[in-house]
Amino acid sequence: MKLKVIDLRCVRGEREVFAGLHLEAEAGEALAVTGRNGAGKTSLLRLIAGLLLPAGGAIAIEGGEAELTVAEQAHYLGHRDALKPALSVAENLAFWTDFLGGSPSRALADCLAAVGLGHAIDLPAATLSAGQRRRLSLARLLAVSRPLWLLDEPTAALDVTGQAMFAELMREHLRSGGLIVAATHGPLGIDARELRIGGGG
Repeated sequence: MKLKVIDLRCVRGEREVFAGLHLEAEAGEALAVTGRNGAGKTSLLRLIAGLLLPAGGAIAIEGGEAELTVAEQAHYLGHRDALKPALSVAENLAFWTDFLGGSPSRALADCLAAVGLGHAIDLPAATLSAGQRRRLSLARLLAVSRPLWLLDEPTAALDVTGQAMFAELMREHLRSGGLIVAATHGPLGIDARELRIGGGG
């Protein structure tokens, strides 16, 4: 499987964020997208995820599921954890599993245990700390299997233990033939090729 971005152009409002952007990443590879604030790191991920429309260029996955769009083969994990405070931890994960439209790739309890929330299954999401909320968001990556992970500052709010846990989850995803594109200001904790994009300030 290969992700290809060809001559991509992004315009937000009246401002051209970037143009002529090319990238290729293959199964088993992690790509760290870096650059200054406003350079378009988040916009790039959102374009690949189908949440923004490109002003030009093309985005494709070669060797994926031919009948699915790129967005349908990707998990997008943004800045916001997008949790429902009144629902329990388990109910939030079940909601996202249903929303993503796939059969769970593993038991939800196992996904929560893998991110260190096995003890918190029945707690309301409103009671979680920022780090725990992030862990619950990460559990979505495990609950429904998709080959492409699009991660925007994925280690935000995670402590050192959480960062190490997530680094191992990313390694497992890559070993299984997955692909990761992550916008980040800091190290991901895994081997990753860097793509630096310019512009903005």
